[in-house]
Amino acid sequence: MTGVSAAPGPGAGPRPSPTAADEVVGICQNLIGIDSSNYGDGSGPCEREAAEFAAGLLTDVGCDVEVYEPAPRRTSLVTRIEGTDPSRPALVLHGHTDVVPAIASDWSVDPFGGEERDGMLWGRGAVDMKDMDAMIISVVREWMRTGRRPQRDIIVAIFADEEAGGVMGAHWSVEHRPELFEGATEAVSEVGGFSISVAGQRAYLIQTAEKGIRWLKMIAEDRAGHGSMIHPDNAIVALAEAVERIGRYRWDISLTDSSRAFLRGVADLTGLPFTEPREDAELRGQIDDLLQALGPVARFVGSGLQHSANVTGLTAGYKHNVIPGRAEAWVDCRPLPGRADEASAMLAEVAGPGVRWETVIEDVGLEAPVTGALMDAMTDALHAEDPQAAVLPYMMAGGTDNKSMSLLGITGYGFAPARLPEDLDFTALFHGIDERIPLDALRFGTRVLDRFLMTC
Repeated sequence: MTGVSAAPGPGAGPRPSPTAADEVVGICQNLIGIDSSNYGDGSGPCEREAAEFAAGLLTDVGCDVEVYEPAPRRTSLVTRIEGTDPSRPALVLHGHTDVVPAIASDWSVDPFGGEERDGMLWGRGAVDMKDMDAMIISVVREWMRTGRRPQRDIIVAIFADEEAGGVMGAHWSVEHRPELFEGATEAVSEVGGFSISVAGQRAYLIQTAEKGIRWLKMIAEDRAGHGSMIHPDNAIVALAEAVERIGRYRWDISLTDSSRAFLRGVADLTGLPFTEPREDAELRGQIDDLLQALGPVARFVGSGLQHSANVTGLTAGYKHNVIPGRAEAWVDCRPLPGRADEASAMLAEVAGPGVRWETVIEDVGLEAPVTGALMDAMTDALHAEDPQAAVLPYMMAGGTDNKSMSLLGITGYGFAPARLPEDLDFTALFHGIDERIPLDALRFGTRVLDRFLMTC
């Protein structure tokens, strides 16, 4: 495991304080080395050790850190860095320390080893999102050592439980401790600011929108019976027919401001047309061509252009010769912002009769302005390091703790800057096997984040 900084050797003179870029790899490596897996049921190691490590790094340089737990080991922390202009609203800079579980036998390295190999740092959380946590911590540590201050107050929050909806993290914090975020109007967190290649040109994606969440249970019920009998009213068959219809359904394209701006940007970079014709078939054709130019990232950003619903689990039966009276399927529905009821109604129509629905988890979709001062500050910070690159807004199909921030009227963006090699399928590494981040991307992101926070 790598230390955050090393002491001078015997007889050595005073050593200059490390910069954020000097520290970020070691901090990220140590965070990865702490197993903070979130199984979604409160079991497992949870977040306490990772949160305590992060809090220690911040208190070590003089930050006043509040650490709290809504339940044992579900640990979050918040600190506020005062800006030079108290008239300006604060910005929330937030991360999370929990990670999804990793099955070690599936990986080519120890998922909690924090191994450096081939110029990359490997391990669970390297891209989701201990890399950003390390950037945040290293930048704040440099500020505190040097006395530099941003213009506006920066509220640093590192939450528990993001990977299970934030019930024990961000959601709990905004419900029970809203005073921690007093005066904040905007927030910045994960899944944006990374580079992709478009027709041989580098472009950075800033997350300006994220789809909503409706995790649903689809249930079919009918008469139970003996497995040897003729039995036309079979709950499993009714459920299976509904599952097939959902799996084969192709949702209509439906564009928001973020998606339009993204597609126009890709059209400008590729020279391909994007006119948003009235006919869905023609629109699909244009979008398919634009997405094809993106390579592996097409699936990631393409999911933000329409509602979606995927069956993710099936439960039925308890004995081989018994036809059960009940069968269930889990459905992960991701509606576009502001249109969740529309998506649910269409999903029920597609599934057809013979099933009923229960909502398990629901959360709001978000869309922030694609232009404005904060977008300009993110763009300028990227261009200071990479002047020729394009910067595009986009809608993410997943969700972040910005959903919780929105309950306090705080507008959220995704901006965890990373300049990446063209051949790295970065978006496939979120929750994936052999998760890894280039060391240069960590240092690049730290420089960009520092510049952004000083000017936003």
